[in-house]
Amino acid sequence: MDTARGWQELLDSGGRMFFTMAGAMSTAELGISLAEMIRQRKIHGICCTGANLEEDLYNLVAHDHYRRIPNWRDLTPEQEQELLEQHLNRVTDTCIPEEEAFRRLEHVILEEWQSAEAEQRRHFPHEFLYRILRSGRLAHEYQIDAADS
Repeated sequence: MDTARGWQELLDSGGRMFFTMAGAMSTAELGISLAEMIRQRKIHGICCTGANLEEDLYNLVAHDHYRRIPNWRDLTPEQEQELLEQHLNRVTDTCIPEEEAFRRLEHVILEEWQSAEAEQRRHFPHEFLYRILRSGRLAHEYQIDAADS
């Protein structure tokens, strides 16, 4: 409660928050909340792991194929193996389908890497993903509103 009140006081005085997070938040679709807070100027910047960008990209192109695992804490090693054999990559309570997410993106990423190599351009890993997103090459594959990403 004290934190919420402190943030409200900061916002009321014209301040904005620098938001930090770790771990895979994209599978929980945190972008829906964060994007709106950015648009409302409540968050000035975000510091997060690269996994969030990567997973948000998967969510853009494979959202309709995600599989929720409500009892994920109780899975046996055998059940975990079954998910793996079904090419479902579990992130906490959500499975990202390999075929729909990774395979849909790998050719676009490879093209970007090969283009950069041919032109002797160097980029950080996140810059490759930004270039792909900004190019619009995947827009026809989006299964969620990009504004929530």
